[in-house]
Amino acid sequence: MRLREKLSWGSLTHLMPIAAVLVALLIGAVAMLILGTNPLIAFRALFVGAFGSFNAIADTIVKATPLAFVGIGICIAFRGGVLNIGGEGQLVVGALAATAVGLALASLPGWLLMPLCLIAGAVAGAIWGAIAGALKAYFRVNEILATIMLNYIAVNLMNFLLRGPMMDPLQVKLGSFIPQTARLPRSIDLPRLIPTRLHLGALIAVVLGVLVYIFLWRTTIGFRIRTVGRSPRAALGAGIPVKRYAILSLCLAGALAGLGGAIEVLGVHHRMFTDGSAFGFTGSAGFNGIVAALFSQLHPIAAIPSSFFLGALLTGANKMQRVVQVPSALIGALNGLIVLLVVASEIFRRRRIKRVDLNLDPPRAPGNEEDTQ
Repeated sequence: MRLREKLSWGSLTHLMPIAAVLVALLIGAVAMLILGTNPLIAFRALFVGAFGSFNAIADTIVKATPLAFVGIGICIAFRGGVLNIGGEGQLVVGALAATAVGLALASLPGWLLMPLCLIAGAVAGAIWGAIAGALKAYFRVNEILATIMLNYIAVNLMNFLLRGPMMDPLQVKLGSFIPQTARLPRSIDLPRLIPTRLHLGALIAVVLGVLVYIFLWRTTIGFRIRTVGRSPRAALGAGIPVKRYAILSLCLAGALAGLGGAIEVLGVHHRMFTDGSAFGFTGSAGFNGIVAALFSQLHPIAAIPSSFFLGALLTGANKMQRVVQVPSALIGALNGLIVLLVVASEIFRRRRIKRVDLNLDPPRAPGNEEDTQ
């Protein structure tokens, strides 16, 4: 009986992120009614903006692609017991590294330069993540604080480079000084899968989601990462170097986010640019990727459809704003509310599961076996 109750609760927990999104949309509907807007028309516009045409679906997938890279990386970090809030910074440094390599080695053939740019982005993101991991492991610096501060460092580094050493020489010559780089060589543009904005990066994200699942659940290193995340003390007792695997978790998460930044440059923008904030380039993909990971309950394969769902919300929100003329602040508040409720549902789920485990499996006195039927 207790086992049946435990399994029943476990199946219900998978519906909590969906319930959180529905509650957020319901609150958004109430806010629209207060503003004098018909929420049914608004949500219909949201759906049409995300799925109403072939181009809309392609734009949704393109929007979801960087979220998927960050989300898959977050699955590794959180499974390893470290909280990576540095997706924004890791996306930025990955994109900067890929752009720098692409411009510096522009004379190389595309078949060679493209993988070099992607590798450079992944390495830069890995280094950015490893810095936070080392600070946590050896200096006991909270990784949340470290990754958030590294976000600001990455943004200021981007602003400095795009207003100075990496600024497009044409902008300097014309005197316009727009903070952006020169256009990357067309030979390294990621191939388009169909005649839309959809590019090869989306397929790479799907493949990586499967590979990360195999890595975490079918390899020794993945098992050790998950063990460290579940119980650092038990892992240490089993001879697993906890500090090393904490650093590795953040390093891998940063590598995936950095690769996502490189793919965003090579597949969508084809140059780096800034408006003074990370959001101008990343579109908040670093933070929305965390929501995608939590929405998938830290499963790397499930992070793919979760990212697609969030990408649909973000793409459809733009259409909704144009159709019903709701304030942009409401769209931002709705996105923030979804983030808040999904994160809160994940915290509640974890606490509830722990409480159920304790209630269903109470400590037993030696020699006093309790009937569980």
